Amino acid sequence: MHPSPVRRLLAGLAVVGALVTASTSIPAAAAPPADIALYANPAIVAVDGPHKYVTLLSPINRSLGKYTVRVDRSAVAGFAQVVEGEGRTTCTTAGEVITCAVDSATEEDNDLLTLEVRARPGATVGQRGDLVLTVTSPGVGTDTYRSTVSIGEGVDLAAGPDLDLNGKLGGQVGIPLTVANRGAKTAHGMVLYVTDSYGFTLSKRYENCEYGKLGTACTFDDSLAPGAAVRVDSTFGGTIPTDSWAPNYHYGWAYWFTPADWEEYRSQYRPAEPFGEKGTDAALRLVPLSGAQARAAGQTDVSFVDNDTSVTVRYGGDQRTDAAAVGATVTGKVGTTVPLSVGYTNNGPARAGGSGQQAPEFTTMVTLPAGVTAVTVSKLCVDPYDDGPWQPGKPGARFYECHAIGTIPRGERATFEFRLRIDRAGSQTGKVELRPRAGEGPVKDLNPANDTAKIVINSTGGGSGGGGSLPVTGASVGLIAGLGGLLIVAGVGGYLLARRRQNRFVA
Repeated sequence: MHPSPVRRLLAGLAVVGALVTASTSIPAAAAPPADIALYANPAIVAVDGPHKYVTLLSPINRSLGKYTVRVDRSAVAGFAQVVEGEGRTTCTTAGEVITCAVDSATEEDNDLLTLEVRARPGATVGQRGDLVLTVTSPGVGTDTYRSTVSIGEGVDLAAGPDLDLNGKLGGQVGIPLTVANRGAKTAHGMVLYVTDSYGFTLSKRYENCEYGKLGTACTFDDSLAPGAAVRVDSTFGGTIPTDSWAPNYHYGWAYWFTPADWEEYRSQYRPAEPFGEKGTDAALRLVPLSGAQARAAGQTDVSFVDNDTSVTVRYGGDQRTDAAAVGATVTGKVGTTVPLSVGYTNNGPARAGGSGQQAPEFTTMVTLPAGVTAVTVSKLCVDPYDDGPWQPGKPGARFYECHAIGTIPRGERATFEFRLRIDRAGSQTGKVELRPRAGEGPVKDLNPANDTAKIVINSTGGGSGGGGSLPVTGASVGLIAGLGGLLIVAGVGGYLLARRRQNRFVA
């Protein structure tokens, strides 16, 4: 995991799918900030609660070069204290205006500015106002964004103990999640946020739950009195697919939010879009029920270190897979540009891909022949020896490390597309090499002998225009499938682990 602050994980994960699908890059200072849809999350704080963070975010990692952010705090000054947070900013204060200079010319990031927010003594529930953030980048333009800061009533939800569960291939495992109210005020409404992965997916699709790429969110209108505790009903659980790598174990996370805190949290995930599709099964219930009651507006949790439950699901068996490297033979004239499609085929029986802690991810190492130049590179590939900023799809290298996103079913292929300019006549050779590796280190698949394949370039004298042939064929799989399950366990898992150690909220 990249060692950036955990509060950026959700926003970073939310845009990975869009970047891979679009397969395009946006040059620095190419468009006004409005064209890249900057946004700032809201923040709800309690007088007796912790501080929160307002972060001005970009949906993609990019550099705006040198820019300034002017923060007008006048609408919230009477009830909230807003100060400069962590980051690479240099700020000055004049009255209720903070002006921050940021230099991101040498570092691409999606976190433009972070502000720390806390309630002032004497603030009252329901007070709210907008921070006004004006971004100016020389040669690019100026635009304004708003973040709503409000005062909420403090409550204290506490999740039940961590769960260590056992199952079997194809079986279902119940997940007895619980939550208690440890505070002195009744909690009106709750949201349960759960992560899973392909190797352990929720069995039902409840009508009061949304199912998105980053997990599942279930909304409850129930009120929870001080000292009371409830659990999800007995229908709540997960299924272990029959084609999972075994033996294996999976980590998941369950986190309880107040409704207002959930809106604050999910606002960083494409705020203009729904979190996910609603289910159609009967609603998930909390038992014992105390009767559905109207939700009270503006409640925020005053202790986030006890809101999560980690869920570990273990299962035995002996089911692995054979991933076979796929090379290619390409023919063309010197000076022409030819397509190259390489990767691996999953011969089964298990799915290929890093689903679970013991199932390997098949890193695909591509070594191009010395007599060609990569002019177009799959966005799923990076140069492992490039010391500069992380740039998927950067052309011009000879060595590439490629990763399929999601899991690959038996009989399907993970494919990485290149376009190569032929610079030299003659027959030249490169290779495709699979390196299966799980969390504990290198892993062998069922047939290591086919984990390497050749790339052969047969070129003749000069020509004009593009062309070439590609004898090796095969349909590309939908590699975006499974993005939420594959990434969210690492991303939100790290977020929630950090939550146990520090008093922060915004991802």
